[in-house]
Amino acid sequence: MANVKMYNMKGEEVGTLELNDKVFGVEYNEPLIHQAVVTYLANQRQGTKSALTRTEVRGGGVKPWRQKGTGRARQGSIRAPQWTKGGVVFAPKPRDFSKKMNTAAKRGALLSALSKKLADGELFVVNELTVSAPKTKEMEAFRKALHFEKRTVVVMDEPDENVILAARNLPTLSTISVDEINTYEIVANAVVVLTAGSVKKLEEVYA
Repeated sequence: MANVKMYNMKGEEVGTLELNDKVFGVEYNEPLIHQAVVTYLANQRQGTKSALTRTEVRGGGVKPWRQKGTGRARQGSIRAPQWTKGGVVFAPKPRDFSKKMNTAAKRGALLSALSKKLADGELFVVNELTVSAPKTKEMEAFRKALHFEKRTVVVMDEPDENVILAARNLPTLSTISVDEINTYEIVANAVVVLTAGSVKKLEEVYA
């Protein structure tokens, strides 16, 4: 089992934490992670885009000019796609983009992504995450204390409204609860910060 340093919000080392290899020592599986990310992004799409084809655009029932003798190209309708206000070729229509992924595969992708972050030194553990008030400066001080310059996600064991509000205005810092954790959030952020409580919950569920 791997041991990682545990920090407080001031960036000070306050001990170590042993991580379960069944959660944080899983073999890296890039194709599975890719499948999980594609599935997640596809399921975020609303699929409400719509446009009119030439059969649905109003007007255009009369042939604009006779077939021959005018010197101009033959036309059958002023609602053909090449005309202004004409229909759209292969117009997009509402559709369902959602994909399905087996629970075991989702689980494997998440654990693989977490293990990769730990192996690359991009996973940090803090003993607790609290702020006295929903003030951005407190979360900014936390970010600077631990030198998180790149995009960072903080995984909380329980949703804390003050922490969520305090981090909301920081462009490189986002927060989620451990119940919302997914492969995309792990992969999309350069740094993953777990609270000691969220580590415990992850190990209870996945180990």
